[in-house]
Amino acid sequence: MARSPNRPRYAVRLNAFRPAAGGTVADMIRAAARVEGVDAADLNYPDHFAAHSPAELARLLADHGMALNGLAMRYYTEPGFRLGAFTHPDRAIRRRAIDLTREGIDRARAMGGRLMTLWLGQDGFDYPFQVDYARAWDDTLAALAEVADHDPGCDIAIEYKPNEPRAYALMPGIGHTLLALGALGRPNAGVTLDFAHVLYAGEMPAHAAMLAARHSRILGVHLNDGYGRRDDGLIAGAIHPVQTVELLVALERAGYDGVLYFDTFPDHGGTDPAEEARASIRLVERLRAVARDLAADPALAAAIARQDAAAGQRIVAGALYGA
Repeated sequence: MARSPNRPRYAVRLNAFRPAAGGTVADMIRAAARVEGVDAADLNYPDHFAAHSPAELARLLADHGMALNGLAMRYYTEPGFRLGAFTHPDRAIRRRAIDLTREGIDRARAMGGRLMTLWLGQDGFDYPFQVDYARAWDDTLAALAEVADHDPGCDIAIEYKPNEPRAYALMPGIGHTLLALGALGRPNAGVTLDFAHVLYAGEMPAHAAMLAARHSRILGVHLNDGYGRRDDGLIAGAIHPVQTVELLVALERAGYDGVLYFDTFPDHGGTDPAEEARASIRLVERLRAVARDLAADPALAAAIARQDAAAGQRIVAGALYGA
């Protein structure tokens, strides 16, 4: 059955189900598939492929009614990348990171996927005078070019984050990311927006989405929430419902119809991952309905046009809370 316009599938972070499911990737897929509304999955490369071939994983997903959204690179599985993957001072290690990423793209394509997400958390620095900033930038762009050119039919999404594990990331915000993508100039490259990452980058999520849609492509959206000081990974919309609705309005206007991925950490606090996923889906379904109404509300459009914050907040509060 064809998907209706602007109706994303929902995916969850599979590793959140590890403690309850027994630990294997197959068990995590089975557990996630039991949550009504979860019908897509992102797999991590290479760690989720340690015990299963691409064909086995594809069959597992299909058997449980789940589509593959794409793969996400996890360079932390190799200790040699702690000093950087695309920015490591050793050319041989940079080559290993590029080749590993190309392998991941091949695995994704073998499974019918067309998205590779890159979170470059290890590519950064911790001290002044630690790195040659120009060289690190140039090495990253060269690596991204090689990765993007490996298979032009596979989209390459940069998921930016201000820090962690490095004290400073090379691409900590939307501006740095779009600057890199502009210099890269590859049509199959774009942005994955993670709500909690955007918050603690000091950005407004809807603003970041507008910039990504205007100057690049929004290839992925990770929904969660937090307090803006770290990557809390809380239930989507639980802390910042208004900013979440504004992001959903921006996605509606941008025509984003991809997967909404709940990148949350119920395992950190011992929350039942299935119940947490259900809560995220229920809340986001409600907020998406509100967002669709607000996107077409002429009174809100008029308030925004004249920058009338009081009128705008009254309209949004009425839509959210009936006030």
